Amino acid sequence: MATQSREQLLLATARGDAAAFEALYDATAAQLFAVLLRMLKRQDVAEEALQDVFVNVWNKADRYRESQGKALTWMTSIARNRAVDILRRSKREVSLEPKEAEQIPADSAQGIDPEVWADEAASAQRLLHCLEELTPNQQRSIRLAFFDGFSHGELAESLGTPLGTVKSWVRRGLEHLRDCLSR
Repeated sequence: MATQSREQLLLATARGDAAAFEALYDATAAQLFAVLLRMLKRQDVAEEALQDVFVNVWNKADRYRESQGKALTWMTSIARNRAVDILRRSKREVSLEPKEAEQIPADSAQGIDPEVWADEAASAQRLLHCLEELTPNQQRSIRLAFFDGFSHGELAESLGTPLGTVKSWVRRGLEHLRDCLSR
């Protein structure tokens, strides 16, 4: 299983292959946990959310289409959506303990193939480069929406800007990012 790509493991999981699911967990849990911890800011809440994410992956693996993107991107979307649901439900800001913050880099890099890590780091660099091409308002809106889980309404309130304007910033920013990343 170690030689299979995440996409292959996810497709096998869709067929009910428990060993593939376990290998998929080993290959992605640290990165998904890092995303959840960054958004939720509490280790205990992020751990619980990670469990929910993998239950969701197991139940919805048959919905993944390799032609629509990488497995990790699909799974990160599930994680992000779960974190947003938790944040909206709690409606309170939680703080990250300093000791927990120190664990993020170590935990997020465990068990990652260096070649895959390099590929994803290059993709992240391209994304950062493309983000720099956006207007400051588009950058701020997209960062708050996708990295911190703000809804459009929360963005408008936080930025003191009309809802329609915020939606336009996000939409135009995402269109630019899509174009930039496809070059």
